[in-house]
Amino acid sequence: MRFSGLRVLKEGLTGNKGWGPHWRDPEPKAEYDAIVIGGGGHGLSTAYYLARNHGLTNVAVLEKGYLGGGNVGRNTTIVRANYFLPGNSEFYSHSLKLWEGLEEDLNYNVMHSQRGLINLFHSDGQRDAFARRGNAMINQGDDAILLDREGVRRYLPYLDFDNARFPIYGGLYHPRGGTARHDAVAWGYARGADRRGVDLIQNCEVTGIDIENGKVTGVQTTRGSIRARKVGIVVAGRSGQVAAMAGMRLPIESHVLQAFVTEGLKPVIDHVVSFGMGHFYISQSDKGGLVFGGDLDFYASYAQRGNLPMAEHVMEAGMTLMPMLGKAKVLRSWGGIMDMTPDGSPIIDRTGVEGLYLDCGWCYGGFKAVPASGWCMAHLMATDSPHEVAAGFRLDRFRSGIGLMDEEGTGAQHNLH
Repeated sequence: MRFSGLRVLKEGLTGNKGWGPHWRDPEPKAEYDAIVIGGGGHGLSTAYYLARNHGLTNVAVLEKGYLGGGNVGRNTTIVRANYFLPGNSEFYSHSLKLWEGLEEDLNYNVMHSQRGLINLFHSDGQRDAFARRGNAMINQGDDAILLDREGVRRYLPYLDFDNARFPIYGGLYHPRGGTARHDAVAWGYARGADRRGVDLIQNCEVTGIDIENGKVTGVQTTRGSIRARKVGIVVAGRSGQVAAMAGMRLPIESHVLQAFVTEGLKPVIDHVVSFGMGHFYISQSDKGGLVFGGDLDFYASYAQRGNLPMAEHVMEAGMTLMPMLGKAKVLRSWGGIMDMTPDGSPIIDRTGVEGLYLDCGWCYGGFKAVPASGWCMAHLMATDSPHEVAAGFRLDRFRSGIGLMDEEGTGAQHNLH
């Protein structure tokens, strides 16, 4: 079933009775060539690109709940390629290029909106830092425009420019940045993988990883044992728990990151706005809700909910930046489980067990990385060699200290994030 404008029109005129399921609901087979543990954005994109790029179709995605029930549906939907350091810069640049062709590739509307992203700065030092970042982005082949105070005012006239504590000096404008519909991204990749023969198996929790003579042979699940020569762990905040089934202790801490959405409003915010000094970011959804978030809750947790002190902090930051927010009603909040590495950058690498691969540690960059993460993880699983844009995401950098990527400028310690 392909989507087209004509098909949508026909279904709209006939009561939408001709649509079928987007993907099958198969029973797990006894054996696959490859298994991907985790049915979120990264896991589904990995399975899709295994089939699309490498012709591996005897693949299963195992999800303990329902597809897209984790972080891919629990974020603020921001898509950008404004990273600074080598290693991350080329990876997220590659991801943004994939985003720009994703809807055509999947034949699915993921509502990718390149409305532009503006990172504000509030001091001379921050201006210098963003000027360097913008130059690095341009050298990478991405877009960046340094705005002065009046330049920001032309785009964002509703901000509080004269806040006594954080006066706005200017901003770094990334026109190709924007948002996408998180659920639609999961559904589009799931549908695309299914159409290429991948089995998407929901309500199938992995309870053990089978290893013989240093090689992975399969997994144990709540729906029986399944054999496979290759297994990818792509489970975000649960990475440490699943890796422990293979006897591994990862350099990962799992923290909660909250997000919030208001009632639907008329269009008021045309861009994504990031307020670094308050660690606050906001955009407006297609439904009209203001979607915003802030910092981590700063304690380890596997709960998909947050605490009230951090909710208060986020609201305070939002009011500092745009006092008009005070009149909007907050409808709901949610939490995603963030798998945080010490240096703020991800891991896509082989493990010490032959045939066992790891994709984790996405920190704040998980949603925007979905296409490139799946592309590079699929390349690694299919060829046993890292993709060139993910070559720096090695697991052993935390053991050796060589190649650490301190993108956040917070130091190589968990408690400094």
